[in-house]
Amino acid sequence: MLQTSVIPNHTTIPYNVLSKDEANRVLCLYRVSTDKQVDYNENNEPDIPLQKKACREFVESMGWNIVYELQEEGVSGHKVRAENRDKIQRVKELAKQKKFDILLVFLFDRIGRIADETPFVVEWLINHGIRVWSTQEGEQKIENHTDRLMNYIRFWQADGESQKTSIRTATRLHQITEDGHFTGGICPYGYKLVKLGRKNKKGVELNDLAINEDEAPVVRMIYDKYVVEGYGPQRIANYLREINLKNRSGKNWHPATIRGILRNLTYTGVLRSGDSRSPLIKELQIIDEDTFMRAQEICYQRSTAFADKPRIPMNTRGNSLLAGNVFCGHCGARLCLTTSGKSRPRADGTDPVRVRYACQTKTRTHENCDGQTGYTAHILDGMINDVVHTIFRKVGQFSESEIVRRGQKKKISEKQAIVRKLQRETAKTEKDLHNLRNEIMKALDGSSAFTPELLGGMIKEQEAKYAEQQTALEAAQKEAENTALAMQEMSAQYNQFVEWAYVYDTASMETRKMIVAQLFERIEVYRDYKLKIKFTISVEQFLQGLDNIA
Repeated sequence: MLQTSVIPNHTTIPYNVLSKDEANRVLCLYRVSTDKQVDYNENNEPDIPLQKKACREFVESMGWNIVYELQEEGVSGHKVRAENRDKIQRVKELAKQKKFDILLVFLFDRIGRIADETPFVVEWLINHGIRVWSTQEGEQKIENHTDRLMNYIRFWQADGESQKTSIRTATRLHQITEDGHFTGGICPYGYKLVKLGRKNKKGVELNDLAINEDEAPVVRMIYDKYVVEGYGPQRIANYLREINLKNRSGKNWHPATIRGILRNLTYTGVLRSGDSRSPLIKELQIIDEDTFMRAQEICYQRSTAFADKPRIPMNTRGNSLLAGNVFCGHCGARLCLTTSGKSRPRADGTDPVRVRYACQTKTRTHENCDGQTGYTAHILDGMINDVVHTIFRKVGQFSESEIVRRGQKKKISEKQAIVRKLQRETAKTEKDLHNLRNEIMKALDGSSAFTPELLGGMIKEQEAKYAEQQTALEAAQKEAENTALAMQEMSAQYNQFVEWAYVYDTASMETRKMIVAQLFERIEVYRDYKLKIKFTISVEQFLQGLDNIA
């Protein structure tokens, strides 16, 4: 009589009630690696019909009786070890309790595909009196050394097939990505899924990405707040809530979602899958590459790795220009912002509160420092503003074409001339080497004036010379490429300076803080407001390039 039993923490399963003396009690184990392979029955419960049908028909043909059916949905037998698979642990538990006699699977690899583990799971079951059967491969016995070897080889092959499948899948995903197509998964915010006629092997039309014109402006706003105004993810989320701008599901934004958007390369128009990258797809570009890279730099500067030496301000609130990169020149301690004075405005309407940059050594740790205790904020900020304007005026003396032509074009021509010279020399050596190798054949039949031994020595010398020339040529080509790249970077830096100069005086304090943070790596302040300024590496190199042009 068919009844139903509920096994704790497992799927409800049907089984036949048998007497204790009755043999051939079967436990059927079904497994699929992904949830997509799972069908659903009329009660909308997960089902694995093919394996189940085959096992039930096999049991009937053998005259056995099913007492348990266990199924695993979306469990990889190659990646998940037995100790982490509830159903395998349940099988072993029932085996210890002598609740069944035969473990039946559709194929043995349903038990698992881990070469250094699954054979021993099977051996453990057999040692506990359980016969292990497959509907397609028969019974796995371990009666002698050959049986044990075959048991291991079976699962070693299954393990190898899993690895090959993983490699094929990964390779195919990489190819799809490099061809510029979406490989599936959650559609990033700012995009929508569209059908562009691309089909899989079964003829099913696949999804590709396209920019969602309603969401893309929000992505640009997030990057602008982060890169230009220095907002952090939490502040951006709060801002979006304040302007009543919800996420795709109609809820308030979470800072973690903001961080994910700021780190997603897809917004530059480049698709990514593992280590694979697609070419730039202009139709998918929401954020330019320079803005994305600046966002990554800010993220890195604000990480725990830079906790003790941040250059980018952790936040841009407040009306002081400097944050994170200003230090006492005497003791090296960071200068922090302090306020003092009355809380009420003066009778003339001016603010009586005095804002100062104070040395932390004196104000917090109270240790020795021969510098000033503090520096008035508007005085120090004014001095930094003067330096910024001086830089902008210096850049404004040159046009972009002057910088490129006079600063780099001559260098590129020189590097390219060296490359051409080395190419000619390498080609000549290669031709001489080819002739010497042809002469060897003549030497062997006695028609050459040279002996094989002599030719062998000459060939060896030419091969060494050719290898040296090849190395020199590769180095020269790389140097020429780097020089050309430096020219592009200098051009981009120039455009960045022009943009900063244009917006600086009218920009918000948040934006001005971020510009200053990207210009100056460290500002040291000494008594009487004497300054020692260290520019960021890229700015220093750019300014040196201007000096060379001048």
